[in-house]
Amino acid sequence: MQVRDIMSSEAVCCFPDAAVADAARLMVDHDCGEIPVCDRDGSLIGVITDRDIVCRTIARGDDPRRFAVEECMSTPVVAVTADTDVEHCARLMEEYQIRRVPVVDGDGACIAMVTQADLAIRGPRETTMEVVERVSAPSAFASDVGVR
Repeated sequence: MQVRDIMSSEAVCCFPDAAVADAARLMVDHDCGEIPVCDRDGSLIGVITDRDIVCRTIARGDDPRRFAVEECMSTPVVAVTADTDVEHCARLMEEYQIRRVPVVDGDGACIAMVTQADLAIRGPRETTMEVVERVSAPSAFASDVGVR
């Protein structure tokens, strides 16, 4: 099974100079917790998560209407292609303890997302259980989100 078999149909992206509040609005409008950040050529350069917004903007007292996405986005990005094996994608989610993975084309443009929900709905059951368990385990990595 390949990522193309379980990925969402599209990804909504934002630019690095967009206001954090605009990225948050995209999350609300599209019912998601992560927005890929792409440069003007469409290449994936980072992601901004709901946790990035809270820990790197709101909790620090920064105004999300005046604070740019590039100032709090997560980089480097772990990404896969549509041809990536689902098991390999799941191992990346476990290794980096991430719940969402952007899917890029051959030019590095973000074309879709793979989420834990995609894996749970359309992926192998055993793989899904392992990913949820390992991604949810406590780690020191999660604490690094507040560091800028």
